[in-house]
Parts: sequence; C-alpha cells; structure tokens
Amino acid sequence: MSIIFVHELGHLIAAKYYKWNTDKIYIYPLGGVTKFNECINKPLKEELVITIMGPLFQIVYYYILTFLGVKNIVTFNFILLSFNLLPIYPLDGGKLLNIALSSFFPYKLSYKITIYISYLFYFLELFFFAFFSNSYFFILISFLLLFKIIEEDSKRNYYFNKFLLERYLGNYHFKYVKYISSISSMQKNRNHIFKYRDNVITEKQMLKNIFNSTKLIS
Repeated sequence: MSIIFVHELGHLIAAKYYKWNTDKIYIYPLGGVTKFNECINKPLKEELVITIMGPLFQIVYYYILTFLGVKNIVTFNFILLSFNLLPIYPLDGGKLLNIALSSFFPYKLSYKITIYISYLFYFLELFFFAFFSNSYFFILISFLLLFKIIEEDSKRNYYFNKFLLERYLGNYHFKYVKYISSISSMQKNRNHIFKYRDNVITEKQMLKNIFNSTKLIS
C-alpha cells in the first residue's frame, strides 16, 4: 500500500503546483487513481509533468527501499512500476503515449492511435503473464485493465465533443496557430484558422457554426 500511496502522492504534488482541481484519490490493493476535475485543454507540459511525477516518486521510493534492504517490497515495486509504464491507456505509460502523440497529431487521431496501441500491448502483456508468469495477481489486474480500455474506447466521441465544447466556450491562447480544413484536425496546444468554403474563418466562428447547428461528432 505504501508504494501506491507514494506514487499517487507524486501526481498530487505536481497537480497542486499547477493548481489543478483534484476530485478524488482512490487507493486500492491493486493500484491507485487520482481523479482531476479539469478540462481536456490543459497545456501538454502540465499533463506531462503531472503524469510523470507518479513514476518518478515511485523510482525514488524504490532506491530508498533498496538502500534500506527491504527486498520483498523492492521486487514488487519494480514489477508494479514496469507494469504501470506499459503504453496501455489509462496506465501512466498510456497517458504518456497520448501526450507524445498529441504533440504531433490532431486530438481525435492521437486518442484513437493511443487506444489501438493499448489493445495491442494489452494482449501482448496478457500473453506474457499467461505463459511466462505464475502471478495470478497480475493476470487479475490484466482482466480489470481490459474493461478500462474498453470503457475509454467507448468514450472517444464524448471526449472529442467535450474537447470542442471547451474550445468554443473558453478563451484559449496558444503559442502556435495551425491552418486546417476540418474540426477533426484540431490539435491540443494549438489555435486554428479554418479554410471553409473558400473562406478563412477563426476557430471560434467554426465552432459556433457547429454548435449552433447542434451537429456534434458521432
């Protein structure tokens, strides 16, 4: 339990530094979850720091335990850390993958690729634990993880519409501006100029047209 507490503490401290609103922190025997009540359009830098601080705190804790000679917990800590860094969403490794993809690709596409890679690595991970490990503990975690991947996959359109609505209602000012022709090409950390029907219009104007016509993405 101390491993999970230290890990979630890392996320929490980074979130407090960036003044994110923390909703709840869940500590389970199989892992922990820190839920934030924040918008999707937070800066990628903040997402990166908050995500990576959990594993970093756990790595520091790992070396402290190693120094103190606590061998049993050290082994479990290393296994749990390695598992958590797999590129499977919503594990930290999957979140880091999504952040990296979001730096180069549109929001909708990066999330889609993240989910597909999550399924791929999930089945590779399940194969490994089923045939090369006697740990029923991690096999159980694997099956619980599959339900989380499916749940996140089912919310893809919901998240994208939320992403668009936030951009429509809020005032976001990013360093870079990108010229695009479709809302599906909208990217995090970018403002956009649309080429629409031989005209050039702002992101706000495009989103206003969409939400006023109630045509959400499905």
